[in-house]
Amino acid sequence: MKFGTSRCDKNGDGMLTEDEVKEVIILSASANKLAKLKSHAATYSSLIMEELDPDDRGYIEIWQLETLLRGMVSAQAPEVKLKRTTSSLARTMIPMRYRSPLKRHVTRTMDFAHENWKRIWLVTLWLAANLALFVYKFEQYKRRSSFQVMGNCVCVAKGAAETLKLNMALILLPVCRNTLTTLRSTALSHVIPFDDNINFHKVLAGAIAVGTVVHTLAHVTCDFPRLVSCPSDKFMALLGPNFGFRQPTYPDLLASAPGVTGILMIIIMTFSFTLAMHTFRRSVVKLPSPLHHLAGFNAFWYAHHLLLLVYVLLVVHSYFIFLTRIWYKKTTWMFLIVPVLFYACERIIRKVRENNYHVNILKAAIYPGNVLSLHMKKPPGFKYKSGMYLFVKCPDVSPFEWHPFSITSAPGDDYLSVHIRTLGDWTSELRNLFGKCCEAQVTSKKATLSRLETTVVADSATEDTRFPKVFIDGPYGAPAQNYKKYDILLLIGLGIGATPFISILKDLLNNIKSNDEVESMHGSEIGSFKNSGPGRAYFYWVTREQGSFDWFKGVMNEVADNDHSDVIEMHNYLTSVYEEGDARSALIAMVQSLQHAKNGVDIVSGSKIRTHFARPNWRKVFSDLANAHKNSRIGVFYCGSPTLTKQLKDLSKEFSQTTTTRFHFHKENF
Repeated sequence: MKFGTSRCDKNGDGMLTEDEVKEVIILSASANKLAKLKSHAATYSSLIMEELDPDDRGYIEIWQLETLLRGMVSAQAPEVKLKRTTSSLARTMIPMRYRSPLKRHVTRTMDFAHENWKRIWLVTLWLAANLALFVYKFEQYKRRSSFQVMGNCVCVAKGAAETLKLNMALILLPVCRNTLTTLRSTALSHVIPFDDNINFHKVLAGAIAVGTVVHTLAHVTCDFPRLVSCPSDKFMALLGPNFGFRQPTYPDLLASAPGVTGILMIIIMTFSFTLAMHTFRRSVVKLPSPLHHLAGFNAFWYAHHLLLLVYVLLVVHSYFIFLTRIWYKKTTWMFLIVPVLFYACERIIRKVRENNYHVNILKAAIYPGNVLSLHMKKPPGFKYKSGMYLFVKCPDVSPFEWHPFSITSAPGDDYLSVHIRTLGDWTSELRNLFGKCCEAQVTSKKATLSRLETTVVADSATEDTRFPKVFIDGPYGAPAQNYKKYDILLLIGLGIGATPFISILKDLLNNIKSNDEVESMHGSEIGSFKNSGPGRAYFYWVTREQGSFDWFKGVMNEVADNDHSDVIEMHNYLTSVYEEGDARSALIAMVQSLQHAKNGVDIVSGSKIRTHFARPNWRKVFSDLANAHKNSRIGVFYCGSPTLTKQLKDLSKEFSQTTTTRFHFHKENF
């Protein structure tokens, strides 16, 4: 087995000096994409020499280093035979209810219903309401004179229009964030899945699109031709009063107030719905200039606000319809008034908060990996729970745009903090503005902040430091805010997805510190003081960039220093390094082990928490938790890209069904 050590033995004598060991470390660091480790290669080569050259000869023999590396590889290599045996054994341990195809189908259906009963009853109620309105309007128009001219076409068009009224009203409610945040803390959260508000918003948008197509096609392909071709005497007798005793032509119908407003609504909704699709909103589609401005969050945000015109046009459209003349029978405004008032109140509250929640920036830092950290003075009366998020607006970037970010400070902290990953136009411009304060102004495309390998900081206490003006709005509820109702926590963050869990870890850490203070003050007089909440928390942070660990290094060190009861268990994973047991990462693992044993600092993260290589074995993670915490309710909270969502959700369901531990899965995707 060769580890590349011979390549650094320049004179071929089978011996390595400290400089040659340093070169080996640099080669290994390059292979594993550990740029920061290269700068400390001299320190780590000295550490290896200290370990393998106790006689201070000034060199070590290659076989010594290779023997040590073989030991690292064999100790970390996966046991393939054991995996195969376990897999074979698992096939014989399938529960009885899963062996028969029929029983398996019934059991899975019951499990699905049990897991999704909140969604099922709500969607069923919504579908029933739509069906009832459609049937009601359909039957109503079958008894009207217009039915004798246009037949079932007018019934279908009016039935679809009635569902459109309902869904245009309901679609505003899932985005009334203040209302939803308040309702999350009530008993309604036990029966209504508030975490699915955006998904329900999308379902309603889909229903509006279907209703619009059905309503439009029924009119333009059936109703209009029948009106135009209807015999004049029959038309005047049945529908003359509705049309001012003048039979319209096809162009007359299109040029009428209902026709023009209908066409305008279709154009605006098509434009807004298209830019709201994932491919446009996430800039997946690449358009040529100048059409490239239509892709991205900014285009989505501005296009969505055009829908306010649709509501105005909808009211005008319904007011001038031909077949209903009495004003109080034109019911569109009745459907819309309450949701529109709710939404208007939400916007007013945001405007009031904008005036009251102008925050002072205490500190700004730009970390490797294009992450901007802002520490702000907490506004008076700003109360939140760990796991919540807030909106940030910077008028110097855009006077209208608000963007959501998880709060990374704990409720007990005297400041408010967010960590912002640069992913789009708005966040790039915000980073550049604060980059000027951090003396890291971007001057060209070749010299971007993404190339920084060190952290740059600007403090408000420093003279001549003037930060851009920032406003905040919130806080708003998120799935992670209800973490205290579980016995055990499993927190999983991918990259910047760690942000909502940092606040939770800080909150747990503050509780630990307060417990220690109470016990030190009162001793055994009151016994062990314990706050309500989870008894244990497991945090898995998976990232592909070594510099990411700088973002929350302080939190990791605090946990290592203050969590004497091992309430918080942290696991850092760096995916750019070859997995443990691979020869290409063996030298890094050996140096990591020696350094951590000597001074308790991890060479990869620079913190006191050791870093694992490659990706976690999630099945083993769930299995270990199920064995360690039997009969417990474990809250599984995941934040990151959607790639891992299905696997974690399936594992939560599987281990809840096959063990006595119940895993409750919650996700936040970005």
